Amino acid sequence: MADVPRARAVVLAAGAGTRYAASGGEGHKLLADFRGRPVVAWAIDHALQAGLDPVCVVVGATAIPVPAGVEVIENPRWSEGIATSLTAAVDAAEAAGDDAVVIGLGDQPLVSPEAWRRVAAADGGAAIAVGTYDGVRGHPVRLAASVWPLLPRTGDEAARTLMRAHPDLVLEVPCPGRSVDVDTVEDVTRWS
Repeated sequence: MADVPRARAVVLAAGAGTRYAASGGEGHKLLADFRGRPVVAWAIDHALQAGLDPVCVVVGATAIPVPAGVEVIENPRWSEGIATSLTAAVDAAEAAGDDAVVIGLGDQPLVSPEAWRRVAAADGGAAIAVGTYDGVRGHPVRLAASVWPLLPRTGDEAARTLMRAHPDLVLEVPCPGRSVDVDTVEDVTRWS
């Protein structure tokens, strides 16, 4: 029997959320009430409900409530951009012997468990699988170990840079749900 590729789900939740504060929000956007729960709780729960194992959360700027069984990855370099959080996730995956990471964002509570499952299971031999919503790319994004060395290590773009540079490596995966960011107080109201 062939080995089953091992992929970990990773929710990136390390940033400062400055746009939320600038829009008049109190506290961190990931902790803002969204349909009765913190924004980030939805993202983590949807990754868990997808059945991926392990599920990890990259943290940095603020303490995040993490359910039992979810691995926490600390990113002390979070202020240097989202690429450092992806680097922390990839380093943990590499140390664990994973074959891929499936990346989602803590500020995207409407990415469904089915989207996580579809992207994780996408076939076709592509090194990168990206969820699409009505033809628009979003999250989650699955990155095979073969592309990890190509990822930027700093800055505010990560996998997007890689997908632009290597479109031949990308498979688009139609997904249900919405890949919208909750960045401002208005976003919380609009999507709740």
